[in-house]
Amino acid sequence: MTSQHLELPPIEVMPKDLSAYRAGNRGVDYVHTFDSGRPGPHVVVNGLTHGNEFCGMVAVTHLFEQGIRPLRGKLTLAFANVDAYHNFDPARPFESRYVERDFNRVWDVDTLEGPDATVDVKRARALRHIYAEADGLLDLHSTSYAVPSMLIYEPHAKLDPLVRHLHAPLHHVILPGVKHSGRPLIQYGAFGNPDASPLAVVVECGQHFARSSGEIAIAVAMRFLDFYGLIPADLAAQYKAEAGAPKRYEVTDAMVARTDHFRFAGDFIGFEELPAGTLIATDDGEELRAPDGGCTLVMPARRIVKGRDAVLLARRLS
Repeated sequence: MTSQHLELPPIEVMPKDLSAYRAGNRGVDYVHTFDSGRPGPHVVVNGLTHGNEFCGMVAVTHLFEQGIRPLRGKLTLAFANVDAYHNFDPARPFESRYVERDFNRVWDVDTLEGPDATVDVKRARALRHIYAEADGLLDLHSTSYAVPSMLIYEPHAKLDPLVRHLHAPLHHVILPGVKHSGRPLIQYGAFGNPDASPLAVVVECGQHFARSSGEIAIAVAMRFLDFYGLIPADLAAQYKAEAGAPKRYEVTDAMVARTDHFRFAGDFIGFEELPAGTLIATDDGEELRAPDGGCTLVMPARRIVKGRDAVLLARRLS
């Protein structure tokens, strides 16, 4: 494992005590489902897929504290990888992304039904039936570096109405079946099936520890609930999307660290546009360069882990 950019960012948000939310009503700790008693969709707002990505914690606790309940259907509020969250150390703020395995790279059947006994996979197994019930999933994330927030989704026509409704963040990153170091949650089960109705998107709300990231997460969560008709129109109107045309990027490849000697060639933070042939990184002496046509870097990792995604390569669409 190696680290890039060793200067620590300001920590404007610290973990809250979540013990009040531990005893849920679904037989799984830190998961609560509220049933309106009326027909409608089951919508999940998911925070803490990664333990040090506090914006999801901020948004989900806000929904609890404001007493948000669905006008129709069901609303589930979930804190996902709480064990990783509890490991947070402000002196080492990037070390609590997960405990043993990236919770957002274990959503394939072989892993979920295999022998893996890591804390993170056990938690995924406990939560999988919750996600499988969902008609809509909002998975709230944040980034290591202070880059524009992003709406991340797959290129399925079924997602078009939701993407139009959310609109912002104004950087859209499309994942057309790129092979990652593991399957992310938004590709789990029916979410990843273009012919099935359940929808899932990720929003990267900004830098992990920035107060503004939590504010973005709250606003996106409210627009997500509004899309499904779960909150009153006057409440939704307070969270209108930022105006403007989105910048759209399509991910073409995931650069995975082959060895413990992976090193970036520059101080990349994300959305750098590199001409063809530009040196991106070296991996145990192997030079890794921008492909023909060039590329845009998306979410370079601060902590490089052998066998895990180091950076996504994308091309600008609009």
